[in-house]
Amino acid sequence: MKCCNAPLLRLSRRGGSAERGDFFYGSSQFADAKERVLSTRTFVPAATWLLHLALPLLGLWLLVAQPAFDVRWEDHRSHFWLVAAVAMISLGLAARINEQARARRDARLFLVSLAFITASGFLALHAFATPGVLVHHPNPGFAMAAPIGLFLAAVVAGLSAVEFTNSGARRVVRWQLPARLALVFTLVVAGVLSYGSRFGTPSEAHGPLVGVAIAGSLLYLVAAVRYFAVHRRRPAAILLSVITAYILLAESLVAMVYARNWAASWWEWHLLMLLAFGFVAYSAHVHYQREGTRSGLFNSVALEQTLEEVRRSHAAALDALVGSMMDSPDPARLGRVTARLAAEFGLTERQAEVLEQGAAAVARERDQARRLEALVRVGLLARVNLPEDRLLATVEELTREAFGEARIQMVRAGRLEVNDDLTARALETREPAHDDERIVLPLTVKDTAAGVLEVWHSGDDPVLRSLASQVSTAVENARLYRHLDGLFRSYLSPDVAQALIADPAQTALGGATVEVTVLIADLTGFTTYSERAQPADVVTMLNTYYGAIVPRILDHGGTITQFVGDAVIALFNAPVPQPDHALRAAKAALDLQNTANGVAREGWPRFRVGVNTGSALVGNIGSESMRHFTAIGDTVNLAARLEGAAPAGGVVISASTRAQLPGARVTPLAPITVKGKTEPVEAFVLGGCDG
Repeated sequence: MKCCNAPLLRLSRRGGSAERGDFFYGSSQFADAKERVLSTRTFVPAATWLLHLALPLLGLWLLVAQPAFDVRWEDHRSHFWLVAAVAMISLGLAARINEQARARRDARLFLVSLAFITASGFLALHAFATPGVLVHHPNPGFAMAAPIGLFLAAVVAGLSAVEFTNSGARRVVRWQLPARLALVFTLVVAGVLSYGSRFGTPSEAHGPLVGVAIAGSLLYLVAAVRYFAVHRRRPAAILLSVITAYILLAESLVAMVYARNWAASWWEWHLLMLLAFGFVAYSAHVHYQREGTRSGLFNSVALEQTLEEVRRSHAAALDALVGSMMDSPDPARLGRVTARLAAEFGLTERQAEVLEQGAAAVARERDQARRLEALVRVGLLARVNLPEDRLLATVEELTREAFGEARIQMVRAGRLEVNDDLTARALETREPAHDDERIVLPLTVKDTAAGVLEVWHSGDDPVLRSLASQVSTAVENARLYRHLDGLFRSYLSPDVAQALIADPAQTALGGATVEVTVLIADLTGFTTYSERAQPADVVTMLNTYYGAIVPRILDHGGTITQFVGDAVIALFNAPVPQPDHALRAAKAALDLQNTANGVAREGWPRFRVGVNTGSALVGNIGSESMRHFTAIGDTVNLAARLEGAAPAGGVVISASTRAQLPGARVTPLAPITVKGKTEPVEAFVLGGCDG
């Protein structure tokens, strides 16, 4: 046994925990790396293992080639007990494998068990047929039972090496009872035929039995090769012992062909069978001694889908234990959960202890990961477009999920709603203050205490400090955005305001020549109205008009550059690009007139609007302390002339604007003479536009 055992166990160390039926499985990345490293380290043990398996064939060759060494020893009782022992070992293994096959409903384990039962049954026939022990006359069972039995077992072993699909595996499991009944029937018939006859043969395998023995050995070798491919994917000592057993059984069938009855070559194949089944039993015993449990003893032999189910069930159990640890630290409750899992999976006391330690480590890791995730999510909330109230409510909820009970208080009118010694100390020192139950972390805006984050959490925690810092930044950003938003949105459309906040470089001093569409609107007869109306009425009129028309301009993406008394000037395609700027401006002008007509009162002046498209110098004019965004150039001047030529309540557009409005409905005006231009300018009254 030692000659085969040592290298096999060294070779099987590659299996690590993969052969175990416990809760720990390495990641695929770790398995790949382990495979690459160990492939170079296991060449010598593997070669030694193959050499040990080849030694019996070398010994057989020597005995056949040198008959002088093939000594004869005829001892019927020794033969009976040797074969009976092999049959009992095979039967015991079959029972244990079948027990796990039933628990896992695994087709491969069932077939391996059936192969071992088949071999056990026919070897028992061979043992009972030993002349002079239980049967006192020569009989065919003595010569035929072993080769036929091992051949039938080889057929089942070959089937067990097939990678069944889920549906195929279920069919195999459904047929297990008929298969066992068929085996029992075959054994009964073979026993009757064997013991009822009174003739024997001089050789264990002759005539047709030679073909049976050769076919059986080939089937064992095919099964061994296919199992070795499985072993390469998930190395395990038990799996390697099954491969070794199949190879030894193949060699025993070869030995049957060449052996001489009761000679050393004849005894050799009996010993090979003993080694085959004995080694599987020995490996199982070593595994049991190491693990202390039979649970998962033959998991490494099972189908991949069975192992995947085992992994899922183990992971679910581990998650259940981790969940119990995170939900409640009560030792009694955790002990009950661990005991239930240990009973469910057949764990030893030591394995259950390791499981609980692993679950505790996973629980700590998950708890920390949950806290770090909350920190990251709060950091993401620091974006500037979230209202402060909503921001604080979201942060409070995230903090509760990660750390437990929590509360955020902001300073309102110079005080907190709930104040005590801890909160007062945190606000005064702007450092975390804590006692045995609670930690209070100050929230600051512009280095001024603006509130506190209270968490019912014992001791200081760097993650909570980082969280409070993130919350302070988020609150400061939210307040800054609120002021910027109010400032920008008074002059810009929401899209333009958002673009300027995202890229502040667009507000720098300077300008560039770009194509824009300029919209200018003012009130006709405003001077006359102002002279006869009260100043308060004039202000009311302007505020009413501007309150109605400004949102319409902004809705179409316009940027209001200035108000000049009763006039309003807006740009399109600046400061952010708008490919359809002419269409936007035309729609804004028509919408402006419709809206103004809707709010106008009797006697109020009416708007007239001019729209022109062309190049202009656009940018921020002024100084670092005060600047003004505007457009300068002939395009703006022409828009003003067009506005002056427009009828009250009407919109006049230039030829350049009309060229970008193919669906516009227009009425031509008489050409307008513009100062500085040699040719009159075409102008059109806009009646509507499509698009």
